[in-house]
Amino acid sequence: MSKWLVILFLFKYILADPTPIVLWHGMGDTCCVDFSLGSFKIFLEKEIPGVYVLSLQIGNSTIEDFENGYFMHPNKQVQYVCQVLANDPKLADGFNAIGFSQGAQFLRGVVQRCGHKLPAIKSLISLGGQHQGVYGLPHCGALQHASCDYVRKMLNYAAYYSWVQESLVQATYWHDPLDEAVYKKQSQFLADINNERKINRTYTENLNRLDKLVLVKFESDSIVQPRETEWFGFYAPGQAKRLQSLEQSDLYIQDRLGLKKMEESGKLVFLSTPGDHLQFAQDWFIEKILQPYLL
Repeated sequence: MSKWLVILFLFKYILADPTPIVLWHGMGDTCCVDFSLGSFKIFLEKEIPGVYVLSLQIGNSTIEDFENGYFMHPNKQVQYVCQVLANDPKLADGFNAIGFSQGAQFLRGVVQRCGHKLPAIKSLISLGGQHQGVYGLPHCGALQHASCDYVRKMLNYAAYYSWVQESLVQATYWHDPLDEAVYKKQSQFLADINNERKINRTYTENLNRLDKLVLVKFESDSIVQPRETEWFGFYAPGQAKRLQSLEQSDLYIQDRLGLKKMEESGKLVFLSTPGDHLQFAQDWFIEKILQPYLL
């Protein structure tokens, strides 16, 4: 390669637009208001000048976006987001994605179900995602106390009834370790994207196309039970006290999702930070997430 070609390549690289970033908020949140993910979008745009940030709104308004976090089935949400991403010309050269809480496993669903139809998804950052589900719901985000109690009762007593699975988002990633067979049979979202019933090769191939899958656990998380689910850990089957890591699970040992392969190839990254659910310092985010995976 001649000196001038090298210079031209470097010039083009320096002037290239930053890789776009897609955000998906969690339960009880919305995409765009200032006290919500809107402020985080502004933070990213400040730290990465010129970056295009798409904060996903699920629905036609902020109110719909909020409500859909509780009541629009994740399968429909994932299908909707697949279409949004495919039709956005600003994402045509690829993008990074950041999922907040339940938005993390929903983005993983996007990667696995339609990643082969989308521009390259480079890094998927999971901030407090519940990748092995939850078994407990101590808080319900912004829902009022009475509504939260109703949601909690539905999950405790009827999570796997078909009408609850179809009408309550959190039921679709409820994981009862005391009855793994029922969970695997009746879970309409999580059991599917975790290849619990059968191994979907498209899911594993699409997930392994990522450059990095970054899993962030919040060490004092009081919302997610158990917090180990943020690293694909969970309760060992048959009880709800003893925890097992991803590496101890059948999901990893049998490599049903390709996570073992990803870890061996350096694509799977485990990070933790002090603090409660989704509470992190900007300096920590810049050092541990933004600089290594978003620039």
